[in-house]
Amino acid sequence: MLTAETFHPVYLSQEDIATWRTLCASRPDFANPLLGPDFALAVGEVRADARVTVWRWPERVAGFLAYHRRSGGFARPIGAPLSDYHALVAATGLDAAHALTVAGLAAYRFTGLIDPNRAFGSGVVAEHEAYLIKLQGSADDYLEALRVESPKRFKNYRRLDHKMDRELGELRISAPDRDPEAFDKLIAWKRAQLVRTGAHDFLRPSWTRALMALLFNRDRGDFQGLMINLYSGDRLVAGHFGIRAGSVYHPWIASTDPELAAWSPGQVFLRRAIAAMPELGLTSYDLGPGHDHYKRPYARDTRLVAEGAAVSAGSRGLMAQASEQAWALAGANRSGLVGSFRRRLDVISASELSLADRAAGLADALAAKTRPQANVAEAA
Repeated sequence: MLTAETFHPVYLSQEDIATWRTLCASRPDFANPLLGPDFALAVGEVRADARVTVWRWPERVAGFLAYHRRSGGFARPIGAPLSDYHALVAATGLDAAHALTVAGLAAYRFTGLIDPNRAFGSGVVAEHEAYLIKLQGSADDYLEALRVESPKRFKNYRRLDHKMDRELGELRISAPDRDPEAFDKLIAWKRAQLVRTGAHDFLRPSWTRALMALLFNRDRGDFQGLMINLYSGDRLVAGHFGIRAGSVYHPWIASTDPELAAWSPGQVFLRRAIAAMPELGLTSYDLGPGHDHYKRPYARDTRLVAEGAAVSAGSRGLMAQASEQAWALAGANRSGLVGSFRRRLDVISASELSLADRAAGLADALAAKTRPQANVAEAA
């Protein structure tokens, strides 16, 4: 018989943490810093509503799911919208609908689901590509393969690299960069970009800034924050900040100096960041989904992530299913205004913790629709 225990991540036992890490290590699909217990523990330090459910068969652990529980038994991925990936981390044989019922949850809404076991079945309504830079040989070999695939594109990138190096100052990668002023500048640039493009400012809530600061200051162990920056002389030009687990890096913040937009500093940065991967001990640079124009030229590997909702059996699950069907009939699962609005609501609902802040986010979203948009080709 399947049973479930639910608690705040701080109450995870060392045995369960070790089992969770082993499950992640045993499946390449789960090899990402966002999917292990360490990310759940980190979010738990800044969010009282963080939860982990551990399902168990009589003889072994069946699986783990980290989330935030809202009223009515509704669950969202832990750390959303920062959790570009989320998963029911299990070996095999665990059905999502049955698992939610056993855990007393009505529904679990997902936007970047990794589901190698196909546990979520009909709950998946759309799939999107995510982009990965994976080194199987040297960084030079990887960059050469990119050049062969798109010679004109990468000739232009090299030209911009040399021009910036010559006219602005010698280019250099700093990694890991622990400069707090550079970190603050990346965050400020990102927030300004979100305003320009009309996106929701997911860095406005205090918990997201607290989580970023917590991980920025974590510089020991297998799981830690990592900032990689590109400088021209002493001037910060571009950078990434995110988390790493061993050899896998997942950046959250990609920022560039807005005064240097004409130089395409984000493209110059990625080329040099790939070259720096071996020295950093990285074999996977996981760019995540979205912003295809920026990521696709550098990523030779992709994976599919799913969007949708899983619902449990019983009256609460039926109500959640009815809500999802209403959105689907309105067109939320297709491209267009309704789908865009639903995704915006997902970000607002996940990041803003009070009704007042959600209302303010919604007002900002409506206002953004009425003003001219900045260049949407800015880096993610």
